[in-house]
Amino acid sequence: MGVAGSALAQEAAQPMQRVEITGSSIKRVAKEGALPVQTISFDTIQKAGITSAEQLLRLVSANGTGADNMTSGNNVFGADADRTSGGASFASLRGLGPNATLVLLNGRRLGNNGGSGKAVDLNSIPLAAISRVEILKDGASAIYGTDAIGGVVNFILKTDYRGLEASTTFNGTEAGGGMERRYSLLGGLGDLDSDGWNVMASVTREVNDQLASSQRDFANGYQPGRGLSPDTTGTPYANILTGAGTALGTGFRMPGDSTTYLQASLLSLQGNCDSVPGMSQYASELWTNVTPVTRTRFSCAYDYGGDYVMSFPVERTTGVSRGTFRIDDNHRIFVEVLGSRTETTAQLTPLQISTTLATGSAYPVGGPYYQNLSSYIPSFDATKPIIYKWRATPFGNRTQDVALDNYRALVAAEGTLAGKYDYKIGLSKSGSKAKVDLVDGYGYTDRIYAALGTGIINPWTGAGQSQTQQAADLIESTKFYGRLQHGRTTMTQLDGSISGEVFDLPAGAVSMAVGVDLRKETFGFAQDVDAARILLAPGNANLPQATRYVRAVYAEALVPVLKDLEVQLAVRRDNYSLIGATTNPKVAFRYQPKEWLLFRGSASKGFLAPSFAQLYAGRLSQELPNGVIDQEGCAAHPGNPDFCAIPRLDYNTGGNPNLRPETSKQGTLGIVVEPFRNFSASLDWWAINIKDRILNRTPQIVLQNWQYLQQYIVRDGATGTIDHVEAGWINAAGLKTRGVDVGLRYDGAYSGYKYAAVLDGTYMDSFKFAEFEGQPYKEQVSQFNTRDVYLRWKHSASVTVSKGNWSALLLQRYASGYNDQVPNGGKSGFPAGFDPRVHHYMKYDVSATYTGFRNTTLTVGIQNLLDEDPPFTAHNVDEVVGAGWDPRVADPRGRALSFNLKYKFF
Repeated sequence: MGVAGSALAQEAAQPMQRVEITGSSIKRVAKEGALPVQTISFDTIQKAGITSAEQLLRLVSANGTGADNMTSGNNVFGADADRTSGGASFASLRGLGPNATLVLLNGRRLGNNGGSGKAVDLNSIPLAAISRVEILKDGASAIYGTDAIGGVVNFILKTDYRGLEASTTFNGTEAGGGMERRYSLLGGLGDLDSDGWNVMASVTREVNDQLASSQRDFANGYQPGRGLSPDTTGTPYANILTGAGTALGTGFRMPGDSTTYLQASLLSLQGNCDSVPGMSQYASELWTNVTPVTRTRFSCAYDYGGDYVMSFPVERTTGVSRGTFRIDDNHRIFVEVLGSRTETTAQLTPLQISTTLATGSAYPVGGPYYQNLSSYIPSFDATKPIIYKWRATPFGNRTQDVALDNYRALVAAEGTLAGKYDYKIGLSKSGSKAKVDLVDGYGYTDRIYAALGTGIINPWTGAGQSQTQQAADLIESTKFYGRLQHGRTTMTQLDGSISGEVFDLPAGAVSMAVGVDLRKETFGFAQDVDAARILLAPGNANLPQATRYVRAVYAEALVPVLKDLEVQLAVRRDNYSLIGATTNPKVAFRYQPKEWLLFRGSASKGFLAPSFAQLYAGRLSQELPNGVIDQEGCAAHPGNPDFCAIPRLDYNTGGNPNLRPETSKQGTLGIVVEPFRNFSASLDWWAINIKDRILNRTPQIVLQNWQYLQQYIVRDGATGTIDHVEAGWINAAGLKTRGVDVGLRYDGAYSGYKYAAVLDGTYMDSFKFAEFEGQPYKEQVSQFNTRDVYLRWKHSASVTVSKGNWSALLLQRYASGYNDQVPNGGKSGFPAGFDPRVHHYMKYDVSATYTGFRNTTLTVGIQNLLDEDPPFTAHNVDEVVGAGWDPRVADPRGRALSFNLKYKFF
């Protein structure tokens, strides 16, 4: 009951055998245990049309609703942006982030992503060779060490497989785009019992097509009646800027109007902004509370959010092989090799360029495309050059090829000593490499500015117009092609444990386990070219290879206090080189006073060690332009430009070697009931408090919160003015979150039919967060957020029915609504059509499976049966990917047909 109560889908009934369950190092009968473990079988994965571990985690209600997947994560903006993990996806139990979720394969660690070094890439897991997935919804630092604050996801491979089978899966959308294909081959020889050996191997090839925003009507960033419109004047048909020494001067006035304006576009003056696809009149009323709008009244805007790629084209190959050899009835050894390669083509919108006189990029007087606005603007001076803001579509989409390679090799032994003590020992080496190449849309900054200054390139091409061949050749001459950056992680691990019954108490035998975990971890990251030389290239500081050593010992005991009461005690001590040592205990109980009633609970401490990048990433020295305000200094020196309008401010960002580990205190308390045959229900309350949260803070945030972050604002001792700001990774205050997991299951048989109905849901009561010590904790549940959306309620529910060769599955996924982002922070009021709530999202999938053909399994399914569009949200892509919709909550593919054919040769 302790395992089955919250399960989405369970394996078929097995003989009562002792196994190791995620969250413990002691083998016991599978149905025992004090911890909430959800198990998802491979059969359920296949019938649900799931083709990747990322899709699988979307079915787990305890997983966060955040930017940790390929659709939303690779484009997220702001302080938490991660542009080094393209092609990767991560787990985030309880919404605590990938670093706080431990991902295991057969109970052992994998190497972290080579691009960011922050967590295990889910896409490296060979899903076709998986037997089941166990999700521990509780902290487990006392067993596994760091990363396990939010919980543990344990992928368990098939073992002792015999035969040869091939399968293929096609999943195509009704509206087009995003086609998914998967081809798998699984084979195994040898019987451990009769032959004494078994060798299993699996290889999978996946090919996913691109899905663009232009292929979905709901991806529309221009809906001003609902409070959504692009906040940019970087348009394919350039907007002309004002500036000293330029054609528009420092500002202009229109006839009969005393207001001074700061931008102009010929198409806006003509009322024709929408003559160019994706462009519209700038919706000034949404983006300022000043009337009339001096900057944008005569400007066009561009729906760049509607020009995004929703999901990138991906090609992936994964393989795993396992050889197991039985020495005798009590000992066996095995070798396991895992490898994967993911190739992703990431695309962003074209460069947005603002030209200036200083860079020599202004459009010259006498150029063939010089745009004279004198007939509209009397003060326009056609004897001076033009500066402008331009979405440089002729340069092409900014395109990056990302290659991720992951591997793990393991040699291990396990068995029984003296007939009663279980042991296991293993030596593994794992690693990950990431490479990013720029293949289009990027160019050298100085060459681009020089080319624009020639006047040969036309920034004012209308619909149906294009650049001349001379201009196209000039654009090509500015481009950069080649390696931008690369990173690599490695991990060498020696682990071992021994467990068994050690002595008897009146209520039963006491079982104990002791273990050791020794690891060497490395991470290195390098920019292969100076990103500052390439316009808008994603730059990251070099991190020469860093190495750390982890030495850990742990112990665990299962104590039968009473006949119906069992207590789990665990403690682990980890010692990190350069960081220090930490000890984390855990206590859990399982009390079953009646056959139909079970109580369970746990209390523990946890920790999360800072990552290599957080500690050691190189410091980058940069500048903040555009009149920065020193709020503290300006209040003391009103009107002094050295405090109130700083023209440029230096700041540093990058790693922080003084970071402390995050620490947590957490607990669960649950009940499982089986009031009548074939029905069970579980409720598990959980709470997590975290201190010293590690966050990446921008200099703007530091300046805005100067009251709390004085230590990061460095002032000149003589004048009191700001010398520079220390930004980057810091230990913030913390968070407090709590909620309830709900599990329902009903199964049975009637007139030859077998059926099962299952629900796995999570109610998040609270998620309070404070960025800095001294700042009050702020509630985040059901509120728009730029990183994670903490939804009040999420669930997955399924109904399966089977008879003979037929089975069917109906799956529902539900995400509750939340308060929307307020346009322009509410400064402009609320448009009449603005809905302050993002509506809930509910999606149905259905599939049917037939096994009546010899050695053949055929599954046909429809995902998103009702073709439900993502709910509207008024946010734009400046902070979260998706214009008018949110990829963290909803699936953009629409209705899709999946087809899976599996044939077993022998």
